[in-house]
Amino acid sequence: MLVAGIKSRPTYAGIAIDPHARRHIFALEGEGALALTEQGEALTPAVLARSEILYTPSGSKGEDHDQRLAALQPDMFWQGPTIATLLFRLKGSLSNATMGTRLYIAGTEGFIGQAMQIALDLGMDFNSIPTEHRGSLARRVQCVHCKGITENVTVSPFPCSHCGLPLLVRDHYSRRLAAFQGVNIDAEEPGTAPEPEELFS
Repeated sequence: MLVAGIKSRPTYAGIAIDPHARRHIFALEGEGALALTEQGEALTPAVLARSEILYTPSGSKGEDHDQRLAALQPDMFWQGPTIATLLFRLKGSLSNATMGTRLYIAGTEGFIGQAMQIALDLGMDFNSIPTEHRGSLARRVQCVHCKGITENVTVSPFPCSHCGLPLLVRDHYSRRLAAFQGVNIDAEEPGTAPEPEELFS
């Protein structure tokens, strides 16, 4: 059912800490905390003294991620209740960032896309931002018909949360929208949409 093989599909190379950066900002969601805590010897006192960690648990299954991040004793640790709150804080941090600041993003695909969108809007280069996918494969999907966005989509087709049309989730990703595209699957014969199939759990 998935339309695959589309070149816009994001890839995530993983986080590798740049020891030469003057400042490190880590935007982490849920299991994305592990992308940082598993860095081992790269987390030197010198790196942590120049680090700002922004974290939201979101749908994380690990109850102690926040404690493990705080235990790193970075220059600044901040925890927010929601992704939206973290993104607001991230925008403020990046707006005040100086040359030599490195941003790292880890978490679910929807989170990575939204955090990346903020960085790009502020003039950061897409290729200079290390990203690592952790946690659920659920997607953020935009309906191409009503333009509404549905969060945490795990099946295809699925009913648009805005207009109700049954949408096929394509592998086409819009970096500008930080979302995959969903198209009406039974446009020619309404009512013939197949049963939803779990694809992105």
